[in-house]
Amino acid sequence: MADDLTTPSMGMVVAAMEHEARDAGAFVTVSSTMAASERQAETVRVLRSLRPRALVLTSSRYLDDERLSRELAAYEREGGRIVIVGHTDMTYDSINIDNHGAGRSMGAFVAETGHRRAVILTGGPDMRNMAERTDGFVEGLRAGGVDERDIRIIRCPVNRQGGFDAAQRLAAGGMAPGQAVLATNDALAIGALSAFREAGVKVPDDISVTGIDDIPLACDVTPRLTTVALPLAQWGVQAIRFALEKSDAPRRLILEGRLIVRDSTRRRP
Repeated sequence: MADDLTTPSMGMVVAAMEHEARDAGAFVTVSSTMAASERQAETVRVLRSLRPRALVLTSSRYLDDERLSRELAAYEREGGRIVIVGHTDMTYDSINIDNHGAGRSMGAFVAETGHRRAVILTGGPDMRNMAERTDGFVEGLRAGGVDERDIRIIRCPVNRQGGFDAAQRLAAGGMAPGQAVLATNDALAIGALSAFREAGVKVPDDISVTGIDDIPLACDVTPRLTTVALPLAQWGVQAIRFALEKSDAPRRLILEGRLIVRDSTRRRP
């Protein structure tokens, strides 16, 4: 069960799940909920009637809906196994990415390379993973000497079009040379790259742009995108392994990202 199956990062997670399940002789069925709590609960209710061996839930938002909790508890009582992919306070197995650490490492890198003004493109505060990455950006930037007054946060849809529109507005309003635009995922960053190119803003000569995820397209855009590579395939593989293995107590696994420096950033004097 996933928020949105059309995102490149979720596609990588689901592909890894399907491959791992196939090797184990299991079958994966995927449902999209668009992060709506009512739809999440209803999906679990419907899936309960089909009696699957396990449920794997992924969401970028807070999984704290009371009805969803009741449906999951009922499914577990019926013998099903539950794995949460993402942050949760529920007492089930879970695998999460260190989103705050990924953002902090990128913020620290941007500060270390001489940038003293930064714009952060991110989603709404209800998107926990994006909020954690944003907080990490700010922490890394400030630790590297960037004044909080020079850090601007812009909230927008977390997709390519959201990044394009936000960057288009930035370019139209005028940008000081040597700024950095830090996007909370690669899709946002790639949209921003396209808008800056259309507006005649040169990356990385005029500004630097960074992302998080390291989707395949990050290597194919021009300039190639500096990002934090997240172990998305490992995320999916481990979710299936948790789902197929019994455990007496809830397991918690945190996976870390890795900074990858490419052509969309440059050191400032």
